[in-house]
Amino acid sequence: AEPMAAADAVRAVVLDTNVALDLLVFDDPSVQALRAALAGGHLRWLVLPGMRDELARVLTYPRVAAQLTARGKPAHEVLAAFDASSHCSAPVPAAPVRCTDQDDQPFLDLALAHGALLLSKDQAVLATHRRMAALGVELAQRFVTNA
Repeated sequence: AEPMAAADAVRAVVLDTNVALDLLVFDDPSVQALRAALAGGHLRWLVLPGMRDELARVLTYPRVAAQLTARGKPAHEVLAAFDASSHCSAPVPAAPVRCTDQDDQPFLDLALAHGALLLSKDQAVLATHRRMAALGVELAQRFVTNA
């Protein structure tokens, strides 16, 4: 086998809970490239234990629970898909960039610690874009490929 070129290196990615929902529950067309990159091993989805807990809590929200029922996706199956798709990181230090929503801070901390791409639709996270970019973290609303 040929050695992987640098451009083919696996890239770390951090997904906020809304992006995770698009991926695991809503089958949103905007996450097709993300799904393909994860399945193809081009991206490695990093999480912290609290991120799974947050997803489990969000799956109980009435609007989300109704979607799960309508799609025939029990919450335990969504959490199993989360577990199968993600890689749990050891605890990371707090990032110097602080998010106005404390619930979103772990996403920033994890992305900075691993130099990961951070995908978020959350306005409080997106508001940190310039400060995170200054630290070398790319923050985007969705994953797009150059292909």
